Amino acid sequence: MERERKPLVEVRELKKYFPVGHKEVVKALDGVSFEIYQGETVGLVGESGCGKTTCGRIILGLYDKTDGQVLYRGRDVHAMSRSEQYAFKKNAQIVFQDPYSSLDPRMTVADIIAEGIDVHHLARDRQDRLQKIYYYLNAVGLNESHASRFVHEFSGGQRQRIGIARALAVEPEFIMLDEPISALDVSIQAQVVNLLVQLQKEKGLTYLFVAHDLAMVKHISDRIVVMYLGTVVETAASEALYARPLHPYTQVLISAIPIPDPEKERLRAAQTIQGEATVAAAAEGCQFRTRCRYATEQCAREMPELREIEPGHFAACHNLNVVNG
Repeated sequence: MERERKPLVEVRELKKYFPVGHKEVVKALDGVSFEIYQGETVGLVGESGCGKTTCGRIILGLYDKTDGQVLYRGRDVHAMSRSEQYAFKKNAQIVFQDPYSSLDPRMTVADIIAEGIDVHHLARDRQDRLQKIYYYLNAVGLNESHASRFVHEFSGGQRQRIGIARALAVEPEFIMLDEPISALDVSIQAQVVNLLVQLQKEKGLTYLFVAHDLAMVKHISDRIVVMYLGTVVETAASEALYARPLHPYTQVLISAIPIPDPEKERLRAAQTIQGEATVAAAAEGCQFRTRCRYATEQCAREMPELREIEPGHFAACHNLNVVNG
């Protein structure tokens, strides 16, 4: 990836706080920064509740931010004019996690796919509209006979394909994929991931792939950003992250990925962490310290900075020499 190119998306010190009491707040995002370059896939990974979906939706302008910036082609997403927002909403789309609740059961598949086409006036006439619907159905592996049917007639994998077709129909350049395969059967997940890879190659798409499981993003992501409780703890090219994870949290996530060799799986010692991620776990210092076996007094006092440890490989940990010694 050529680093001198300007990124398509820049997330700068993004913060999102939710009030939970008279004076208390939950820091869903607390200074998150990363970039996404055109044509690449960035995997945003972490346990449920770490803030990754919140981050993705703030990038799309669906949620307000508390502080920081989201830039799309150099323009602040949250300070755009009405006309700029209109263009941005065409260029940046989302595929939701649950294909059962994200599609309107009262609409035909044709009307679901054409909703964005109608809003953005992308069809010349009714015939052109219908041809576009058929084109995007075929693009996701469905056929023209599906256009007149309703979503309750489809399987989970087919519904997710409809959701992908809806996103594609406005000809976007950036798509946030919000855990797009986690609600699907394992046998269907690989089919959907392969479809996304194929569509990216054909249409030059840029993806933010949100997932809670590193195994899901291994084959689709160019770079991976690992989040823990609203902070970025590690980011690197996909191959580098899997070959040499630096942060203790990333090491645990990768050690939990099953190996398709029963003998190797039996012999290896997977790392474990105690407890669950909770915003009350560490009010100060490193958020991960309450579950980390390497934690020291410094971890309790100071939040570690995200530092470049190797070229293009960043990690936020006070004790990297001990962790990787």
